[in-house]
Amino acid sequence: MYRFIAASALLLAAAPAVANEMPLQRHPAAVAESGAAPDGAPLRIAQAAKGGAAKKSAAPPSATAALKSADGKDVGSVTLTQTRDGVRLSLALKDLPPGEHAFHVHAEGKCEPPFTSAGPHFNPAQKKHGKLNPEGHHAGDMDNITIPASGKLTLRVVNKDITLEKDKPNSVFKEGGTALVIHAGKDDYTSDPAGNAGDRIACGVIVSK
Repeated sequence: MYRFIAASALLLAAAPAVANEMPLQRHPAAVAESGAAPDGAPLRIAQAAKGGAAKKSAAPPSATAALKSADGKDVGSVTLTQTRDGVRLSLALKDLPPGEHAFHVHAEGKCEPPFTSAGPHFNPAQKKHGKLNPEGHHAGDMDNITIPASGKLTLRVVNKDITLEKDKPNSVFKEGGTALVIHAGKDDYTSDPAGNAGDRIACGVIVSK
């Protein structure tokens, strides 16, 4: 019996020494909070995950166009945002004549009155004009807008045929740029090349935000 007690005492005395020799095991939560792995190296995987999350949360491409009348007056602005369905155009217009007006993307980023400098409609696919034209339509063709008696209009439209992504054939950021133009009359959606929409009364160059 004395031998058993002596052996137990020896085991108990040795236990702290063994514990002191055991490698320190860090809790996963402590590793995450300290930003270091058990061997002291940076948490590269966690950092990579954070980087991936940052990329996913990046804002979509966007652009703006400040519209001016032929006499240089500010008549509103358009904000363009890339979406899955195309480019969303958010219009905030003012001081424009009431009625129905054609609204297009034009092929040149120039707005020198009387705005013929903006060129023809944006047409990278070389199609005919108008959504009702069996051979159409231009990427820059859009539905008419209707200005109320107040001359002010807030409206959102989506153009699925253009993109704000650079280096694509239908990108509005092509060499030379593009512009948004409002016409005096309405687009008949068939007449080539411009829908018989009349003079250009407002123009704004599309610029990246």
